[in-house]
Amino acid sequence: MAMLLKGAPAAAALNERSAAAAAALKEKGIVPTLAILRVGARDGDLSYERGAMKRCEQIGAAVKNVVLPADVEADVFFAALESLNRDAGVHGILMLRPLPKHLDGEKARRMLAPEKDVDGCTDGSLAGVFTNTPLGFPPCTAQAAMEILKYYEIPLSGKRAAVIGRSLVVGRPAAMMLMHENATVTVCHTRTADVPAVTREADIVIAASGQPESVGAEFLREGQTVIDVGISWNEAKQKLCGDVRFEEAEPLVEAITPVPGGVGAVTTSVLVSHVVEAAARAAEKR
Repeated sequence: MAMLLKGAPAAAALNERSAAAAAALKEKGIVPTLAILRVGARDGDLSYERGAMKRCEQIGAAVKNVVLPADVEADVFFAALESLNRDAGVHGILMLRPLPKHLDGEKARRMLAPEKDVDGCTDGSLAGVFTNTPLGFPPCTAQAAMEILKYYEIPLSGKRAAVIGRSLVVGRPAAMMLMHENATVTVCHTRTADVPAVTREADIVIAASGQPESVGAEFLREGQTVIDVGISWNEAKQKLCGDVRFEEAEPLVEAITPVPGGVGAVTTSVLVSHVVEAAARAAEKR
């Protein structure tokens, strides 16, 4: 049976570090502050907002909620975003996406100040991931996968890694972060020939295609570490599932993240750690 790489202990360790850093900033009169910009009231947005607020409270960060109606006019929305960019008391901005169709999501993404982009969606943040420099922040889910690997002391240097999926949210940034840790990385996607043959050669497999239960035993071998980033609702089984068929993978591989309770359990901790780090960077500049 595989070792379960549960997200809760990794999140707790990250929260402890963030709380200590936030306390040190408060001694200097700086309260790390997250602004949550929400348009409308979709269930998914509300759930993520509640999770972020709870984590901020635990760590000692403040939250500023900016809630706009679903039919908000574009000029009002962009004025609100620009106001948050200019607000020195706001260190991080979480812009809940996707935005309603009448708002230009690409324009909003480009307008968001990279130094406050704690969710890692701007071009500046992604450039920082590529160059391994502190410009913006990595996407939270990609970093959550890395936090789990680090917490459980999974060796990365010199290891072969396969990432299934090339999205800007997880796949590509995770691949870059693995390379920064000196892993040799192959990114698999819809045009990759014989993905199972590629992944079986890897020591570490990150499944992030967004295709529920698409990775089975034929993709895996003994001794591997599997990070399952996917999360979907399986109607037939009436439960949440990942991109990996857990019942096939768990008896075979050496270590695997559960779904739920794996990567998803770490994402809000990463988000708030970014807020604290953004506050520290802003203090250094001043």
